[in-house]
Amino acid sequence: MSHDLYPSFPLSPPAAEALARLHAAGHEAWVVGGCVRDVLLGQTPKDYDITTSALPEETKGVFPDCHIIETGIRHGTVTVVLGDEPLEITTYRVDGGYSDARHPDGVTFTRSLREDAARRDFTMNAMAYAPGLGLRDFFGGREDIQNAQIRAVGDPVIRFREDALRILRGVRFASVLGFSLETATETAARQEAALLSGLSAERVAAELDKLLRGKDAGRVLQTYPDLLGQVIPELLPMAGFDQRNHHHCHDLLTHTAVAVDHVPPVLPLRLAALLHDVGKPRCFSLGEDGEGHFYGHARESTAMAGEILRRLRFSNSVREKTETLIRYHDSVIEEDPRLVRRWLNRLGEETFFDLLALQRGDTVALAPAYCTRQDHFRRLEALAREILAETPCLQLRDLAVNGHDLMALGLQGRAIGAALHFLLDQVLEGTVPNKKEALMQRLHEYLAKNSLI
Repeated sequence: MSHDLYPSFPLSPPAAEALARLHAAGHEAWVVGGCVRDVLLGQTPKDYDITTSALPEETKGVFPDCHIIETGIRHGTVTVVLGDEPLEITTYRVDGGYSDARHPDGVTFTRSLREDAARRDFTMNAMAYAPGLGLRDFFGGREDIQNAQIRAVGDPVIRFREDALRILRGVRFASVLGFSLETATETAARQEAALLSGLSAERVAAELDKLLRGKDAGRVLQTYPDLLGQVIPELLPMAGFDQRNHHHCHDLLTHTAVAVDHVPPVLPLRLAALLHDVGKPRCFSLGEDGEGHFYGHARESTAMAGEILRRLRFSNSVREKTETLIRYHDSVIEEDPRLVRRWLNRLGEETFFDLLALQRGDTVALAPAYCTRQDHFRRLEALAREILAETPCLQLRDLAVNGHDLMALGLQGRAIGAALHFLLDQVLEGTVPNKKEALMQRLHEYLAKNSLI
């Protein structure tokens, strides 16, 4: 293909220099993989990987003035830091067997760019580009991008048996790009899905992070529950689960997928939307009127989500935030300044607004007759922002008095903490302004009433 089709391919200056140096030394060199795919998608690449005919030692010789990290030199990869940009430069290679279903047992270096491209996962990731030489697309990746489909390079069963993470990568790309798996690739993914259970938690979590934040996460969740259920088995009972409740028009998994699509693409929020009802199958009961009930499902879902996120080794901060959102996802927050202040005190500003976002998404996923609370959430958000604009006292640290003031009155130990919490409660209730004089007066009344002075 003529390079004239891509006269302004956006190479970073370090990537362009690295290609030029390798070419000047007599080696072939191309940017490859995701950066080429991104350009064809109209996106700016985040980083550049380079493939070359140069052997690792030859590559190192081309960059004597650069910091070099022998990232995976056994597999042909060195990282060259050119300017401030680290560039992974890998020798053309053919992979050996994958006995651990993750890493090749060994590699054989080759002089063929095509043979190197043939070992890659999907056609859209198997293209290469070099200035003056143009695009090399041996397996139809450009056409697959135009057709919005994800196709394995070669035999998809072999590709997935080599590295089962490619199955998750495929559905992750489907979510992020809005693509679909090509028929043979999808069939092989389902056939080999059991391999996913052998993946490390960290690799699964990294893919789920990107998948859940994709623009088509809900569609992927509905289309591939059998695949995602291999890494989160708790999702499987949700598929096709009839909630038998007049508030709901969707089965449980579809309800969840709609909620996921209607919260912002932030990881704890998307995880909370994914898992907010995961406990419902365990809590289901049928009333005498034939209506389905899920008593205690928020508590059960919180516990299950915590187990899932620990198992997948998400960070403590992500897990705790997700658990908090699920714990309160079905709480009714009234449009009352006093109560909103208490919610802000309990959750903090960021988590409070995230909870409103989760409740919005959950409400959108209800039956049409019950999707009418959006105005309520808008008013709640406006009320909370009005409260916050007044620089309110929402936490102990915001009080106009502190422990030293109370120690001066002779209070010690736990009595100080109890008094401070009492004063904060009074401020949140709106019965006392957050002024030192008013607080001290109310404190004297409290101490006298409780015979503490």
